[in-house]
Amino acid sequence: MRNRSPWIHQLDKDRAHQRLSGDITTDVVIVGAGIAGIATAFFALKYTTQTVSLVEAYKLAHGASGHNAGQVATYFEKGFANMVKDFGLHEAASAQAAINNAWELINEMYRDAGLDIFFNQELGHDGYSTYEQVVGALEEARLKRQGGLDPEHMGIAVNAPFLDDIPPQYVGLYRAIPHATVLEMLETKNPVFLAVSSLKKGSINSALFCEKIVGYLLGAYPERFALYEHTPVHKIILSPDGAVLDADRHVVLAKHVVLCTNGFENFHIINENGLELDTKFHYSVRGRVAYMSAYLEPADNPPIATSYETPEEPSDYIPYYYLTRRPYEFEEGMVHNLISIGGPEEPFADNTYSQEVEYPERAIEVLNRFVHEIYAPEKEGRVDYEFTWHGLMGYTQNGMRMIGPEPQNPVLLYNLGCNGVGILPSVFGGRQITRHLAGEKVPPSAFDVPKRLTLPPL
Repeated sequence: MRNRSPWIHQLDKDRAHQRLSGDITTDVVIVGAGIAGIATAFFALKYTTQTVSLVEAYKLAHGASGHNAGQVATYFEKGFANMVKDFGLHEAASAQAAINNAWELINEMYRDAGLDIFFNQELGHDGYSTYEQVVGALEEARLKRQGGLDPEHMGIAVNAPFLDDIPPQYVGLYRAIPHATVLEMLETKNPVFLAVSSLKKGSINSALFCEKIVGYLLGAYPERFALYEHTPVHKIILSPDGAVLDADRHVVLAKHVVLCTNGFENFHIINENGLELDTKFHYSVRGRVAYMSAYLEPADNPPIATSYETPEEPSDYIPYYYLTRRPYEFEEGMVHNLISIGGPEEPFADNTYSQEVEYPERAIEVLNRFVHEIYAPEKEGRVDYEFTWHGLMGYTQNGMRMIGPEPQNPVLLYNLGCNGVGILPSVFGGRQITRHLAGEKVPPSAFDVPKRLTLPPL
């Protein structure tokens, strides 16, 4: 089966693609035209007077932004408890609050661009099946409450065998509810799920979002914004007051460079100001390939965004499952519900990844089992998937998005690192980068770029 994304399917097939055709000078050059690059361009154009050029090696939003699960969530896959351990409660809470507030940043982009494409923002649910999962989620909620955040509240089934064993420090963070209510909220009949927590979630076609925002930017800022696709960057040379980019067959001169890539591009960074700089920035990010599939149903049910932690020990291949249901125009004038599911993922060998690799049968078998055992047990036989796709996720060493200037040369800035849940952090990163570009004094945060990156042996 081939890599076929439902998000790419909805893009304008007739949109013209402009590549760099000569040398240019710009205030800001952004490398990477996914949601991070688009958000960075949007806020830089809105909140500064600088000129912005966006260069993309392939096509707009055809990387991770066109090959994700489409689920929008505020949690960190790193886990809030681990954030507290690494950064302290205050800094962890500040980081969480920043991502919570990123919903409004997306809404700001929608309002300014006058978008009407689907963006669901509703109460979503996470399902749990073991004592360890429940206590882990409650500890995260306790720490959030201690840090001044609104924690997710949990419902635990009255017949859960561990209900009476919940430690007293979690009183007020959960309530006992009928088991049937747990299953109803999770839209499953599988009795293994014994608890559910609720939080704001949503779904979006981030590739279509990028395409629409670019159209708006080209119309709103014709003198200050340009997009160049099919323009790979081969080399970035940094000086104390600017940068030179070897882009395709031409040169880009810029005051600042913002890397909004997945971290696996084959280009070199050279720092000429005498300070040591990791030219192998790529190695600060570890790659994982996520596998997702989707099928169509009648548009009879409302949108949902749900995650499921099953009783099986989480593995490197299946940490958990996630599902969204949303209206989807498959053919013009024909709206269905798209059931998008994912879970399987694995590292990719030798830092080599290709979107052209066949979709593995192993992933289909895993997702089939999920459909039959959890979401739609009435389905018989092999599920008829309309889409099967995989995408590359970049995980930073500390599990936090890298946002801000390179410590050895602030001409270079980063907005990168999906870390499993990337849409809201990407948009927040775009706004944060703009504060740096505007010369604001940005306080330290958990998103700051490490002063030194520990590289793996070559």
